[in-house]
Amino acid sequence: MKPDYSVASDDALAEDRNRDKLLGGTREQRGSLCISGKSQVLFALVFTTRYLDLLTAFISLYNTSMKVIYIGCAYATVYLIYLKFKATYDGNHDTFRVEFLVVPVGGLAFLVNHDFSPLEILWTFSIYLESVAILPQLFMISKTGEAETITTHYLFFLGLYRALYLFNWIWRFYFEGFFDMIAIVAGVVQTILYCDFFYLYVTKVLKGKKLSLPA
Repeated sequence: MKPDYSVASDDALAEDRNRDKLLGGTREQRGSLCISGKSQVLFALVFTTRYLDLLTAFISLYNTSMKVIYIGCAYATVYLIYLKFKATYDGNHDTFRVEFLVVPVGGLAFLVNHDFSPLEILWTFSIYLESVAILPQLFMISKTGEAETITTHYLFFLGLYRALYLFNWIWRFYFEGFFDMIAIVAGVVQTILYCDFFYLYVTKVLKGKKLSLPA
């Protein structure tokens, strides 16, 4: 079954609010807070390729506005990290080879998709890429050995918003008969990647300790 492009979901709005908090914290502390610029670039690529239907269809003012805001916030984050607060960006630890994600994901999108058309392949690419876009961030934290509290909160709610999609898919399948294997598998993969982080967040951050990942 083809994916539903018609709604920029409330879950997306929730993650947008989390991103706003991160942007606010970055501005206030005048630093990148151990944020991986590479992960943020990947997220910007995710949202750009996912919402290309802005150029071909108009659903509603709300739908269009949310997609534009979503893309804008993603690129604003990239701007703050690489330009506005470039001096505080820890590029020495943000060294994950993103080509090892983008190239395989691009190939998979060509091979496994709902329909072999440009927009469909790019939408599929965005779904696959989002599932692994957090890896540069987790890799950076493992290298630095710690992360600021606001960064851990942002990552926790980013992962939680993706995990909540599982309940959304169950709801849609039960009440609408909607089932999208590509989105479900990608969502499960992304949630699994967050599991170790969730454990450390609950056992350390919520107890007032600083988060660190095993190197």
